[in-house]
Amino acid sequence: MTFHDQPDQGPQAASSSWSSDDATAWFQGKGWSEGLSEHQAALQQDLSCLVDGELDEASAAHAMMLLEESREAQSFFEDVRKFARFHRDLSDPERLEARVAMLGAVEMARAAEDIDLAHRLATIFYQLGKAYSLAAFEPDRFRERVFEATVPVEETRNRGRGFVDGVVSSGRGAADDGAVTAGRGIDWQHARHMLNGRLERIADPAEKGRRLLSQAIEIDPSHEEARIYLAYVYGREGHTLRAANLFREVFDTAISEVSRGHAAIQLGRLYYGEEDYRTAAVFFRWLSIAGLTRSDSRFGPALFNLGCAEVARGRDDAALAAFRRLLDEHLAGGGSAADVASLFLENEDFRTLIESRAGLTARLMESLPELFEPGPGTGDSPHPSTDH
Repeated sequence: MTFHDQPDQGPQAASSSWSSDDATAWFQGKGWSEGLSEHQAALQQDLSCLVDGELDEASAAHAMMLLEESREAQSFFEDVRKFARFHRDLSDPERLEARVAMLGAVEMARAAEDIDLAHRLATIFYQLGKAYSLAAFEPDRFRERVFEATVPVEETRNRGRGFVDGVVSSGRGAADDGAVTAGRGIDWQHARHMLNGRLERIADPAEKGRRLLSQAIEIDPSHEEARIYLAYVYGREGHTLRAANLFREVFDTAISEVSRGHAAIQLGRLYYGEEDYRTAAVFFRWLSIAGLTRSDSRFGPALFNLGCAEVARGRDDAALAAFRRLLDEHLAGGGSAADVASLFLENEDFRTLIESRAGLTARLMESLPELFEPGPGTGDSPHPSTDH
């Protein structure tokens, strides 16, 4: 390389007549040849000049032969080329901006890949955890009540194993114990063990569900569905405070309005169970205010729950208004009156509640005559509704 700002401290041109002693002395004066042999110092000088095109034909041919035979020469030559490119980048702002942008794009692409890998693995654990949890707590009814059908366990486990093995075999995740390289630092071997039979040693499906859902959240703390179902498990196991706190976190932070809706329904149920009917009504009413009961009929039971809470508070007019809105929105969405009738007719808790209010049954029949026509359909819904 030439150094135009210091012409008197180095050779003006390299040639075969310039001795290795001269090269060593010059590099030692620069402090760049410290620890190098005379041969290495001469080679360093020749390769540096080769980058700049300053070697004569014979010296250039000799340097090229060394590049083919010596890894040391190849490494140094590449370092010099990198330094030359860096020097050009620094001297040209546009080139420097392009270089920084390119580096940022690579880093962002890798970060996006890591986020995708983490979310996909977390979703597999969530799906399995949901299936085990619902099988543990609601073995006879959950298939008709959940928003999205549960996945087949064995098929999903096989798919999960294939996904993990694919990541590991591609080199994006390490197969050995210890640190890994992809997916936000996921321990891919641990994930493989989880899917390869470690869970089968756990007899209790509720425990399997809790382990899988916790693992999903550990991998992807932002996984809203996994957090909802883990809170659901806590609630069914009697850990009401833990369930309420986790549902509240989802309600306050979820990006998906649907996830917030699920959390609101579950929070309303928890407060209803604690006989805090006013707070329960606030969460049930939120779904109507947010438009979820209109945009998705599966959220309609929130209005039924709201009516129940208002009856429990002694607010009969508000309860009847909620029931009427439930029916109107369900019919407007293409549903049938029989679907709504099932919420009333098959719910013993509701019948007990409404019969405790003198005259309310007659007012209900007057306000919602469509529900009491002959031949209503049947359904299955607890009190209050617990759609997930």
